[in-house]
Amino acid sequence: MIKFVGSFETVKTLPKTHFAEYAFVGRSNVGKSSLINAIVGAPVARTSNTPGRTQSLNLFNIDDRAIIVDLPGYGYARVSRENTIRWLDRLQEYLTTRAQLKRLFILIDSRIGPRDSDLEIMQFCDVNAIQYQIVYTKKDKRVREQNQTTIKHIEHGAMVPDIIETSAEKKTGIEPLRKIIGIK
Repeated sequence: MIKFVGSFETVKTLPKTHFAEYAFVGRSNVGKSSLINAIVGAPVARTSNTPGRTQSLNLFNIDDRAIIVDLPGYGYARVSRENTIRWLDRLQEYLTTRAQLKRLFILIDSRIGPRDSDLEIMQFCDVNAIQYQIVYTKKDKRVREQNQTTIKHIEHGAMVPDIIETSAEKKTGIEPLRKIIGIK
């Protein structure tokens, strides 16, 4: 059973739990909420065509065994610099203080490839030994750009070697994520 735990504005207000946490982060409009909904098999995360809609730390309890954390997106130009800095500070605080965090999934739009903001999050995780895994989204869509940066595990010490390619719409790549999180 999936339960919405709540939306939290600060890391300090997050509930103290003993459940493993699996957090999802990525640039705004990468398809994070759609992917979370596909993974849990229910429309629990709010989806929108408007980038930057998720602004809080949203927690979902999965069968009293794990927590999925929907983190705010980054890299959306129409958000004030002040808000961007506040969001990044909150993300860094979450990543460095949340002992329950078992894996961070960094979502990258497969049509675009990694951007500087994605690489900066990866570097932050590498420096702080925060285990993360790259998840390409929207694999069912047409590729927009040909000159994409290739992510190499050997260059990123905290990165899980397997890159997962997904399509929330076609349910591609969902089972490996469900297995990692422990969803039956």
